[in-house]
Order: sequence, then C-alpha cells, then structure tokens
Amino acid sequence: MIGLEYILSLYNIQHVELAEKLGIKKQNINMWIKRRQKIPKKYLPILEELFGVASTYFNRELSEIEKLEIQKEKLKKDLKPVIMKHEQQFEIGETNDIIEVPVYDKEEMNTIERDIEKAKLVSRFKEALDVVDQNPYMDTYKIIVELMEKVQHEAVLHKTVEALAHYYEVLPDWVNSEPEQEGFEVEIFEVFDDHNY
Repeated sequence: MIGLEYILSLYNIQHVELAEKLGIKKQNINMWIKRRQKIPKKYLPILEELFGVASTYFNRELSEIEKLEIQKEKLKKDLKPVIMKHEQQFEIGETNDIIEVPVYDKEEMNTIERDIEKAKLVSRFKEALDVVDQNPYMDTYKIIVELMEKVQHEAVLHKTVEALAHYYEVLPDWVNSEPEQEGFEVEIFEVFDDHNY
C-alpha cells in the first residue's frame, strides 16, 4: 500500500473525492494507487497542503513509524492540541542529549507520541538483532525481553541498565536518574574492575 492509499484510508476520502479536489479523473487516482503511474510532481504540493504531510510519503510504501507520524499529523489537524508543558527526556541516538518533549492537553496526542517512540525502539531493537544472521548474543536478547516482561518495574533493573550505559559511555556521566545512582555505580564498577570486564 503506497502512502497516498494509506492517507486516503486514514482520512476516509474516496478516490472520486480526491479527483474532484485535484480537478482530474478518478482513473488517475486509481492509476497512482495501483502504481501504474507515479503521482505527477505538480500534484504533490497540493496533496502536501491537503493532508499536512511531506510529499515524499505519497508515492512509496510507508514504514509503521511513518504511518504513526501521519496519524499524528491528522490528529493535530483534527484536535488542534495545545502544548501544556515540556518534559525533559534524554534522547539516545544521534544527539545523546536532553530534549524537550511536549505534553499536550489532548491525551490522544500524548498517546500517539508514545506509540511513535515505542515503534522507534522496536525498530532499533530489531536492527540490533539483525546485525548478524546468526547472532551469538541471541540468549542475551531473550533474557532482556524476559526481564522487561517480568521485572520492568524493579529499581535494580533500571539502576543496573543505567550503570551499564554509563560504564560503556552510552549515557554521559552527567545524566543520572536519581541521586543515589552514583553510589550504586561506584559499587558495581568496582565489581567490573575486580573481574577485568
């Protein structure tokens, strides 16, 4: 399903309706959807304005994350949410920095933001699994999943993961979830050093 088809479905717009808005025949829309013809460039800015999404989405298959991003844009148009405040979160990835995350007055917006974040995490986890065909650390991944399913609320899990992130410099030293984390890490790092890890 190409982006245009997904977007039309999301907005509950029939091909004939879009054709009327663009001043073309319904058959043109059908040709685009069936990939018999690319959407002409002259219509992309119009589609972009109609749906509030980048023109790059219309002619290609969409990832799950992109579908969620499009849903978010539709929600913004429909709900006109107001940002009530910003919360600080540490973002791991390209920036490895504290970012300001908006908190909206409409829970649907906050939910879609969390769904997008979860989808990105799942995608990254899958990429990590796919690094090697016969991943020698598959058992470790299984244990991580078990831990997340069974004890994700336990403080020791979070403290240990954060400590490992500091130890391997995934997280900068200045990022600590709570004051006692530093003491916890001093003790756990001594164990690592004693065993030459």
